[in-house]
Amino acid sequence: MKKYNFNAGPSILPQEAVDNTIEAIKNFAGTGLSLMEVSHRTKEFQAVMDETVALFKEILNIPEGYSVLFLGGGASLEFCMVPYNLLEKKAAYLNTGTWASKALKEAKLFGEVVEVASSKADNFTYIPKDYTIPADADYFHITTNNTIFGTEIHQDMDSPVTLVADMSSDIFSRPVDVGKYGLIYGGAQKNLAPAGVTFVIVKDEILGKMSRPIPTMLDYRTHIKDGSMFNTPPVVPIYAALQTLKWLKSIGGLTEMYRLNKEKAGLLYAEIDRNKLFKGTVTVKEDRSLMNICFVMNDEYKDLEADFLQFAVSKGMVGLKGHRSVGGFRASTYNALPKESVQALIDAMQEFEKIKY
Repeated sequence: MKKYNFNAGPSILPQEAVDNTIEAIKNFAGTGLSLMEVSHRTKEFQAVMDETVALFKEILNIPEGYSVLFLGGGASLEFCMVPYNLLEKKAAYLNTGTWASKALKEAKLFGEVVEVASSKADNFTYIPKDYTIPADADYFHITTNNTIFGTEIHQDMDSPVTLVADMSSDIFSRPVDVGKYGLIYGGAQKNLAPAGVTFVIVKDEILGKMSRPIPTMLDYRTHIKDGSMFNTPPVVPIYAALQTLKWLKSIGGLTEMYRLNKEKAGLLYAEIDRNKLFKGTVTVKEDRSLMNICFVMNDEYKDLEADFLQFAVSKGMVGLKGHRSVGGFRASTYNALPKESVQALIDAMQEFEKIKY
């Protein structure tokens, strides 16, 4: 049976990225050795690192004066590294979901933190709009896409202070004006690579201003100086990221990717809104995520939730169960998910509607 992968992360990757990585695991760059057993100091792997950084900068159109890093520890470690490197007196955070809440909690260990706005009281079903960013904050932190609750910030905002963004689940899904940000970070296991590598895009001039000592491994300058090679980097995920970036460039880059993502999400949201059995969980439609589409059974059909999930699984759907914070269903429509998979889910929803209604 054909499988349709809607997992929220680790999640679907381009097939050619998977295939190319498998080949490198068997024989990397003609060395006769596996990618998993070569030294990261070899010229062959250095070439991989250099090309990955170059493609990152090219595809995202990253301005001069920024460094691209590949680190360990996931986005969760960045919740600590960001304030360690940037919070001298006060930081501001927008609280839009579970991961934003976790980032805010970590920052409080390093100084004063202002929560400028939160949608927690409404179970994070929208993105707050009316708030003021403190002009005396060292930085303002946002989470651009909320995988659990299905909301997304779709525009690159203007900020009076350094803007920091967790883009774990929507990086490379649309064009980004990187010049508006001081730092962008994220785990790679949504739109880029297998779990195990974290990307950081940082404006060099914002670093080195802390009065506190920073442990060597937690100082971004350490990794800039050593080209992400201060310690052994996660070589397999970085190689896979390179293959994903090559695929992304080959299909037309971010402009085309954004068009495809809007098309996929538009089709599924239209069916959710049409179908008598289902409803979306995000209350403000303009805040609906293009990456994580959350929906539940309408109230009068709540008892059919388990039946639909079982029905969807029988049709080859994988990873549709919603997070326990929201319930229902979550279709993660990341870059590599083909339109065919979205249509298969829509077909399943329509068939189930005919059976049950």
